[in-house]
Amino acid sequence: MVSFRYILKQAAKKEEVTVSVAGAEDLEVLHAVHMAISSELANFILVGDERKITELIAANFPELVESGSVVIRHAVSSAEAAMKAVKAVSEGEASVLMKGQIETAPLLKEVLNKEYGLRTGSVLSHVALFEVPSLERSIFVTDAGMNVEPDLQQKVHIIRNAVEIAHVIGINLPRVAPLAAVEVINSAMKATIDAAALTQMNRRGQITGCIVDGPLALDNAISMEAAKHKSVGGEVAGRADILVVPTLESGNILYKSLMYFGNSQVGSIIAGAKAPIVLTSRADSAQSKLNSLALAICSSN
Repeated sequence: MVSFRYILKQAAKKEEVTVSVAGAEDLEVLHAVHMAISSELANFILVGDERKITELIAANFPELVESGSVVIRHAVSSAEAAMKAVKAVSEGEASVLMKGQIETAPLLKEVLNKEYGLRTGSVLSHVALFEVPSLERSIFVTDAGMNVEPDLQQKVHIIRNAVEIAHVIGINLPRVAPLAAVEVINSAMKATIDAAALTQMNRRGQITGCIVDGPLALDNAISMEAAKHKSVGGEVAGRADILVVPTLESGNILYKSLMYFGNSQVGSIIAGAKAPIVLTSRADSAQSKLNSLALAICSSN
């Protein structure tokens, strides 16, 4: 199993990584920063209300002041914090962008800025890695955070983004399962039609670096026993590394089910930009933020 312990070790091997944090005046964010610096993962540019950031560090992580690994840049608003954090990445001062205590919208607005943003022409997509105790392995879920109802071409980009991250952490030929409610093609169920098209595109070399097979229901994608019982064959059934959800709603439900019902560890990033973006929820724990940072650092150039 590719565990977060392994990913943290791999991230620590990267040299001269700096993370730019938009809205760093948050205890959980600073806790993750402290954990990352203690693990020698990266240096940080902390953008936000300088007084609040300084007070939080002094009260909770005073050793950060002496570490030499933190630079604080003042911003009077969320919009300014987002702008300065994104510019730090686009101008080469940092190689990872991280969302702190700000809303997602102003950060993504700056990411997509035509003058200094991080656009590449690819679709931005949310890639989450779960360490699932009941499966005794890790599995990706995408896209649970960006694209509301992706069309076929967007799903191609979503798969490519996830496959690229899988390669980075050592899964050389990930098995990709486009999910649906059933395993057969049904003209009334768009997810099944898209899944079949993605499978054929993979076989014809239009999607490379992975094995795509679908449509697959969730049970047949992750459980060999379920796939065998239902006579669902193929190279992906029961062994999927990447679950491609049909819509953001279904992805969000699966994501939170794995967290709250499955007691899974998670790390997630936004892929498809010039640099990986850590876009965790403000409610996520410091450990989840650290996992996401490690995944982003491994994915950075």
